Amino acid sequence: MTNERRLQNLSVPNGRIDVVLDTDAYNEIDDQFAIAYLLKSKDKLTTKALYAAPFLNDKSISPEDGMNRSYDEIIKILSLMGENAEVYRGSVRYLDDETTPVISDAARDLAHRAEAYSPENPLYVVAIGAITNVASAILLNPKVAENTVVVWLGGHALHYHHTQEFNMRQDVAAARVVMGSGVPFVQLPCMGVVSSFTVSKPELEFWLKGKNDLANYLAQNTIKEADSYAQGMAWTRVIWDVTAVAWLLNDEERFMESRVITTPVPTYDNFYATDYNGYPMRYVYNINRDNLMTDLFQKIAEI
Repeated sequence: MTNERRLQNLSVPNGRIDVVLDTDAYNEIDDQFAIAYLLKSKDKLTTKALYAAPFLNDKSISPEDGMNRSYDEIIKILSLMGENAEVYRGSVRYLDDETTPVISDAARDLAHRAEAYSPENPLYVVAIGAITNVASAILLNPKVAENTVVVWLGGHALHYHHTQEFNMRQDVAAARVVMGSGVPFVQLPCMGVVSSFTVSKPELEFWLKGKNDLANYLAQNTIKEADSYAQGMAWTRVIWDVTAVAWLLNDEERFMESRVITTPVPTYDNFYATDYNGYPMRYVYNINRDNLMTDLFQKIAEI
């Protein structure tokens, strides 16, 4: 792929596009919003598949358990929405190194599915968890890096003091594979950028409560989660993952602002390398919070 073509693919897409979503849906309460937002944006986004990503924290006992719980959560959201979609189980562990893929149904599907696309007509891969499945697909089939555009919610802002963001730190090897592959790559950094995309309890109750089963679930789930650690305090909750889907809908920068930079590659000691690899990427540096939140609420509240 030429850099000219790569730069063209780093622009917000025009017209209808095909999308797959890679999500650790059980990890937090924001993946569910992202899934709903994707499926509620059918005027532009055609969802081809959903992949369950691995994660490990206090909601899982292993990356495999996190992936399986995420698979079940994806199915639950689809049921609440009355939607059908292809759903694939992903990696049961993180990459052992930067050359050996973790074989999974999700990685196989993406490696195969990408064959039907081209640099001129790419498949858009929205990743909102550890990027193991996507890296594995690239290692299985290098054409994935030619025929897709990867939009990742991962890492922190370049000015932040480290890169120990949850999605990135779980599988640094996978992040290095993807960011070093030359795939057209869009990064939505967490702390310092997407951390501004927060929602409050009064907003959830006003915009979503009582509107439909999906809206009720999202509102109640978010309020319950926040109340579990912030009871008696004023709180807002970041719903990070929505922004990765929103980049695909970012006509005329209505939801966020970005610029093209040379791709930094994360290091194993939790920084970005200073010797960038030469590939251009798109770096989101500001979220237009109110515009995006309004669009999100209006779509979820639809009957």
